Parts: sequence; C-alpha cells; structure tokens
Amino acid sequence: MVATVKGDVHDIGKNIVGVVLGCNGYEIIDLGVMVPADKILHAAKEHGAQAIGLSGLITPSLEEMSHIAAEMQRQGFDLPLLIGGATTSRAHTAIKIAPNYKGPVVYVPDASRAVGVVTKLLSLDMRDGYVEEVAADYEKVRGQHASKKGVALVSLEAARANRAKLEFAGSAAPVKPKQLGVTVLEKLDLAELEKYIDWSPFFQTWDLAGSYPKILDDAVVGEAARNVFSDGQAMLQQLIVEKWISANAVFGLFPANAVGDDIVFFSDETRGKPLMTWHGLRQQQERPTGKPHQCLSDFVAPGVSSGTGDTARCAADFAGAFAVTAGLGIERKLAEFEAQHDDYRAIMLKSLADRLAEAAAEWLHERVRKDYWGYASGESMDSAALIAEKYRGIRPAPGYPACPDHTSKGGLFRLLDAPKNAGMNLTESYAMMPAASVAGFYLAHPEARYFAVGKIGRDQLQDWAQRAGFSVAEAEKWLAPLL
Repeated sequence: MVATVKGDVHDIGKNIVGVVLGCNGYEIIDLGVMVPADKILHAAKEHGAQAIGLSGLITPSLEEMSHIAAEMQRQGFDLPLLIGGATTSRAHTAIKIAPNYKGPVVYVPDASRAVGVVTKLLSLDMRDGYVEEVAADYEKVRGQHASKKGVALVSLEAARANRAKLEFAGSAAPVKPKQLGVTVLEKLDLAELEKYIDWSPFFQTWDLAGSYPKILDDAVVGEAARNVFSDGQAMLQQLIVEKWISANAVFGLFPANAVGDDIVFFSDETRGKPLMTWHGLRQQQERPTGKPHQCLSDFVAPGVSSGTGDTARCAADFAGAFAVTAGLGIERKLAEFEAQHDDYRAIMLKSLADRLAEAAAEWLHERVRKDYWGYASGESMDSAALIAEKYRGIRPAPGYPACPDHTSKGGLFRLLDAPKNAGMNLTESYAMMPAASVAGFYLAHPEARYFAVGKIGRDQLQDWAQRAGFSVAEAEKWLAPLL
C-alpha cells in the first residue's frame, strides 16, 4: 500500500514505485495524495497490506511521516514501513522516523531500489537478516549523529552585524518597474513555453542519472534515456496540439523595502500601507573571514523608516512575486489514462506538466526582467544561458535553500490572489495545487545570488516565530530541518 501523506500533493515518484512493483508481481493499493494517517492505517487493515509506503516532497511531510510511524506503534502494527520522497533521507529516517516504531522502517531512495527492499522484507528466508541489518545501520547513524559536534553557529546578533552591506546607488540603484501592481496572464502559449524547458530534471523523474543532452549518449542509461525522451517528445507535441492542459500566471511588482531580516511589500509608492511582510531567515553557521551571513533581505534597500540608522543605503526599492501553473485541466486526461490502466502515460503527463510549469516560471521571469519591470530591457541570451541563470536578478522560491520557509507561500498567494487569478491553491502544509506549479519572489539587485540558509540557532527560531506570528512549537514544525 502506498500513499502521499496529508498536506502533500506530489506523487510522480510514488507512482513510478507502484508501476515498478506491479511489474514485478506485487499488488499495489495506491491511496493517492493528501492522505491522513487514520485513512492509511484503516486501509492497511481493511486490505490486509503487507507493507506501507509513504511519500512526500515538501518538508512538512517529514513531520507527518513521523506521526504515522508513532500511530502504527500505538495501534500495534508490525508491518514494514517504507519511506521515500525528495525531502526524505537515510539519516532523517533513522533519527526522526524509525525511533517512533518498533516494526521495520526502511528508507527507499528511488524506485529502482523498491523491488529489492520489498522482496527482502516479505521473504521468509531474508526478512529477519535484512531487518537486523537495517536496524544496525540506523543505530550506527543515530550514534554518529549523537556524537557529532554540532554545527558551529554564531549568535543571531553577530550574524546580523555581519550582513551583506550592498550599495543601492549608481549602477545598483533600484529601477522602478514600468508596471506596478498585479498582472494576470491566462492560457499561456504551451508551444512558446516548450522553448524554455530544462530537460535534465525530466530524466531524474525517471531515475535516470545524467544531464541533458549528454545523457542521451550515456553508455549505461543512454538507450533508456533516448526511449523515454522520444515518448516524452511525442506526448508533449500531442498535449500542445490537443490542449490537454492549460497554463496560467499571475505576478506582482511592488514598492518594497527591507526592515531587518524582513522584506515589506507596499500598496503604492507612498509606502504607507504594507500589503505583505516576507519574514526572512539568515545564515548563522560560521563563515570564512570576509564572507557575510546572508539573508534575502540584504538584496533589498532598507527604507528610511526601517530604523536601521543606515540612512546612506536607504532607497525607494521594489520587489515582486509570482505564481504559475501548467496543471490546469490535467485531471480529465489522467482519469482517461487511469480508465485504460495506462500508468506509464499518466506519469509521463505529470512529468511533462512539471517541466512546463518550470518553463513558465523561466519564461515569465524573462518577460518581467525585459518588459514589465524593464531593468534588463536589452537582455539577450540563448536557452543554455537562461537555464544557467546568467541573467540579473533571482526568483527565490519558498521551500528552497535560500528561502526554506514554506509558510511564506500563504502571504504570497494572498498578495497575488493566486486562487482567483491563476486557479492555484495551497494545502494545509503549503503544498501547491495543481502539483505542476511554481511560486516565488523577484529580487533585482545586480549582486542578488542564491545561497543556502543552512542550520540556525534557537535564538533565530524564537525571533522568527515572533515576527511571523507563530508559537515556538509551530515554528519548530515548519523549520525542523534547519534546527
């Protein structure tokens, strides 16, 4: 039995695991996405499941997996529990999930490992030895974790004192967007978006390691890569011509200023009415001499009223936000494939929708830089340069290393009214629906770069919780991987 946990909508990896196991003679009961613990465990009893597989992509799903493990223990289960998904890991499984459940808990890194793991767990001859082997390995992982010296952190006060002090004058002076406010773009041209597709992640979806186009000639996976790419290209052309799915976008460009580690978006240039405050997180790990402790707010000018006292760097700055989806209408075609028991084409369609959503984000960012904001009106670069992000400006997305807080999607969706303007919604864990969606922010400073926040201290956790309006316990839930 497999399921994507409550609050999460991503299921491509789970579906591939189901197909692989099904092709090897196992009966798979797929409960779908956003499945709560009680439904998973009730279904496991009802169907007499021999193993439970949990999947999730966003970081809040890790907490839900630990909860399900604890519930299995409380209800007296002894079935193997398999853990998989982009945010999961062997270490997290060993340290955070396995201690909650006395039954076998096994991390499955990709679909290609699933058959071997399940075969051993369900084999009368191999099960005991394999379970003991995994348990010993996880005990070793926990021991190594316990004996590790913690990551060296500086105080939040010291990190803030070592912020990146960028200039906001001369060539780095803020550029006023040509079009302020919210802009809605419906039914994007899928044929145009195709030109912006980065194909490398497409192969990763199918557990094929390598970058495009080199992977097509790889000695090990080249043939499989060529086959799946050919199928993908054929379906892409068909879905474009027959309009299987549609893509929408909404973005906004606003007056904005940094206030400490936060970025405040204003309704107009008087900057008297805040529309949203984006609560940032700052690096706290020890940095080499001369390297700042970065926060995304460093790339936005402080305002005169920010209270920093750094009036020489104050400026009337601007920032943006966006949300795009390429998954509208996908359910109808997926239902058709399901009725035909065509799992392969269903997974292919989902993977192509994901690629088109990312392509839409790339296309939109270019339009914003060159036209709507206009700070790079003369920009000209080929697709390789776009994929390598050689342009000025960044679009950090909630949940990624520079902006690991998923909850900021709540404010972003309200700022843009994404449900009304793009047909996009959020789950209780801030996963986006449709699943083939991308959302984030626009920062335009010439020195704006991506970075990883990394580990943070309790002082920053408590400070962020207060700023964001959470209890410390709630903040721990959302920022658990950073602690």
